[in-house]
Amino acid sequence: MRSGLVADTGGLLRALACRRDGTPAWPDYTAALTQASAVIVPALVLSEMDYFLRQERPAMRKFIAELLDPGTTYELEPVIPTDLVRAMEIDAKFASLGLGLVDATVAAVAERRRQYRVLTIDRGHFSAVRVGSQYKQSLTLVP
Repeated sequence: MRSGLVADTGGLLRALACRRDGTPAWPDYTAALTQASAVIVPALVLSEMDYFLRQERPAMRKFIAELLDPGTTYELEPVIPTDLVRAMEIDAKFASLGLGLVDATVAAVAERRRQYRVLTIDRGHFSAVRVGSQYKQSLTLVP
């Protein structure tokens, strides 16, 4: 059974990276991305993606085109005011981690959408974060 996931910046970058011959540079990440029923991309992740791909404009343009293509499994997730409030609560709760706004928003969107699988390379942050009203729900890190 395929299930959805919420994408963090590092996970997306690895999933989309290719070697010179066109094969995936990180096959496990690429497989996680392509096998998901939905890939939820919180809008704030785009800012970090753009920063990291500032010297790779064709890659950024290709990603945006795929993100907006209704035929893909990507879902651009607007970050709503309650996500920002929740992100700041999560950031404060796990202050020792130094999450920051984007990672905390990824967690808040995962909580709101009830999609607890997160495509990420940031195992330190996301393995420690818990969401839900009692902060008991862990996130499943993919791959």
